[in-house]
Amino acid sequence: MSGSQSSLREANRALIVETIKRHGGLTQVELAAATGLSAATVSTIVKELLGGGFVDIQVTTRSGRRAQLVTLARRVGLAVGIQVGHRHLRVVLGDFTHEVVADQTLPLPTDHRSDTTLDRAALLVLELLERVGSSIDEVVGIGIGVPAPVDEGTGMLSVRGLMRGWDEVHIAHVMAKRLARPVYVDNDANLGALAESAVGAAREYRDSVYVRASYGTGAGIVINGNVHRGFAGTAGEIGHVPVDPQGDICRCGSRGCLDTVVGARALVEPLRASHGNLTLRDVVQRANAGDPGCAQVIQDAGASIGAVVSGLAMAVNPQCIVVGGELAETGEVLLAPMREAIRRRVLLNQIAPLEVVPAELGSAAEVMGALGLVLQSTDVDVTRDEQGDASDESAIASGATG
Repeated sequence: MSGSQSSLREANRALIVETIKRHGGLTQVELAAATGLSAATVSTIVKELLGGGFVDIQVTTRSGRRAQLVTLARRVGLAVGIQVGHRHLRVVLGDFTHEVVADQTLPLPTDHRSDTTLDRAALLVLELLERVGSSIDEVVGIGIGVPAPVDEGTGMLSVRGLMRGWDEVHIAHVMAKRLARPVYVDNDANLGALAESAVGAAREYRDSVYVRASYGTGAGIVINGNVHRGFAGTAGEIGHVPVDPQGDICRCGSRGCLDTVVGARALVEPLRASHGNLTLRDVVQRANAGDPGCAQVIQDAGASIGAVVSGLAMAVNPQCIVVGGELAETGEVLLAPMREAIRRRVLLNQIAPLEVVPAELGSAAEVMGALGLVLQSTDVDVTRDEQGDASDESAIASGATG
């Protein structure tokens, strides 16, 4: 085989592996459509990967017909996803099929300390590995999502004041030192966007926006299948768009940001006189149970979020807006006024009307995105030597601790 033919074959093999990594698993017909390769080329390469132990094949159903689903083999390694929320810590273990094999959530105090939280996360990773009979050596990388913009180059928060006590923390370096594995850090809304575009509600679209409506509000932007983070990771920080010139001072230092209008504190305060002291979780649960007051504050939040998201939609022109976070658990209570606010402000596209839909992955979107970030950042070496034997190196983590 000539050098050019060999290079083309290796490139096709890498393309197929990267496509499987992104979606967790595809049939050979779907692989051919997604990669543009011929069915014969896909079939040949899948057989080679199967023989080398890099992929597994299982029977599935597509459109009522039996098909063979191609996934990367478990032996390639495990990924760790960590979501650091305002009030909770979630850690999951997953494989290259995007399947979660272990999952644990712990509550966190308000303004939790970075050192204590990262210590807890590291211990929880080891506990989950022990639970499934694996070791840290099988982990190809660790993804961490935080509720603040992150500088991709350093793994540090790029805007001060949004997470008290975390401003000077090299999150990736700290966790890499504790567990000796590659670590990747990103904003939680970006990770939600990554997961929903790969395996969730936006997987059929090239351009989408993921809106996370929770204790604060943020957006992740996907353009042509890739997350757009912007310089130093501040793209999509819609929670800090000013909406009330006479409003309260935000954590970021500005006045009247969206977060001061639809954040957890802004939602519970109007209910204090009639409902007493409530948490955000209480408001969501009572709205779902039909409480008119709790439903009203969430409806108002939906309209306010929709007004800001409409500006983003006009600039980016996505095909789909996916809504996640705690507030999205109220379904149409939040989505209906949000959808209406967007409909009134965004130019109607007669060819492809903008859809506003709930997150398909629900509360798991961000932590699944953390897993996806690891898988996306990990090179699976499936090169073959001159005798045609698969390389012994199954997975090499690229990018280091940024």
